[in-house]
Amino acid sequence: MIRRAMKVVFYWFVALVILFEEWGWEPLGRLIAKLARLPFIGALERRIAALPPYGALAAYAVPFLALLPVKLFALWLIAQGHAVYGVAFIVAAKLAGTAAMARLFALTHPALMRLEWFARLYNRWTMWKEALLAQVRASAAWRTIGAAKAAARALAARIKSNFGL
Repeated sequence: MIRRAMKVVFYWFVALVILFEEWGWEPLGRLIAKLARLPFIGALERRIAALPPYGALAAYAVPFLALLPVKLFALWLIAQGHAVYGVAFIVAAKLAGTAAMARLFALTHPALMRLEWFARLYNRWTMWKEALLAQVRASAAWRTIGAAKAAARALAARIKSNFGL
């Protein structure tokens, strides 16, 4: 019974992390893509997109290594009693990391899929993730949140129309 409860908690935790990633992946990736209008960024993106498969894989180390000191600093802040600042730094690092990873994946996806082992793992991950998200979306909690969200949108629309906004 305890093992089953721990498994449920683990799946919900993983599902929440994945939902956060899903929520942020597309819009943050599009936001970062707008930076490609800058000549330097556009040139850098073209070079990243032209990387060979293992070069593309190595490109993923850059955001991780760049954000590691920020995350360690955030943990130090929390240890020093500045939890709000520490959590703010962690959230900012998570958003920046998600944005960078989304853009990097969009640029390197064709090269990465040429690695047989990567393509196999990616396909398994995608199937597992979709099955987990289907379970979450079918849950009573998800449906309740969806209904509350729809009610809030309807209320906001009525308020806007009543005030002529």
